[in-house]
Amino acid sequence: MSDWYRKSFGDDYLLVYKHRDLEGAYNEVKRMIEWLQLSKGAKVLDLCCGMGRHSMALRDFGYTVTGVDLSGVLLMEANKLNVNKEVRFLQGDMRDVPLTEPFDAVVNLFTSFGYFEHDEENERVLREMYRLLAPEGKGKFIIDFMNPDFVKQHLVPFSSRKEGSLTIEETRKIEDGFVRKTIVVKDPGGEERTYLEQVKLYGLEPFQEMLERSGLEVTHVYGDYNAADYDRNESKRMIFVGHRKG
Repeated sequence: MSDWYRKSFGDDYLLVYKHRDLEGAYNEVKRMIEWLQLSKGAKVLDLCCGMGRHSMALRDFGYTVTGVDLSGVLLMEANKLNVNKEVRFLQGDMRDVPLTEPFDAVVNLFTSFGYFEHDEENERVLREMYRLLAPEGKGKFIIDFMNPDFVKQHLVPFSSRKEGSLTIEETRKIEDGFVRKTIVVKDPGGEERTYLEQVKLYGLEPFQEMLERSGLEVTHVYGDYNAADYDRNESKRMIFVGHRKG
């Protein structure tokens, strides 16, 4: 499954995750603004920006926004929202971001982390965030990750739903330290398209250790976008807010 993300973030991804809407992104960005405390016009990098929902919301709140994603399909969707070309969208790997200028903030949202087989590769993403953040503690970050303990307790092994004439079946399991999902999209003619997804289940302490090694200091961990404190058993999310140390 080492390169599952190259296949999975395509046209069918837009169907599987069509429930993610712009209104939700705006509400989340309102909270992020409170946490980051940035001045108007600040430069923000949306790392793994997907369809651009949060990038556009950040731009509408007055920031200078760059979105980076590996998927050409998702970037095409992002640019449909980007009518006036006010956001810069770039294609690139989060382990080797094709940028050199410093940013006032880097955000990585909706569990766009932990995709890779080896810890070293996942940690490279954090080092890239460090590299791209403004120095001397000025550059701030948000990483919105799932709460592994909640996932383990509430995993739904199988679900099925209709999207128009298509049936989408999702099978989930936890193995080898990952949560793994198999998605099957079936059309009325009997054709099936299968996709795989996986995310490494990093708990609070291992995640904080990776951030520390990467030069990123955590100032708060929230459990949701209502600013509730993280609770290991009850929180659905694990949202790290902090800054570059050096």
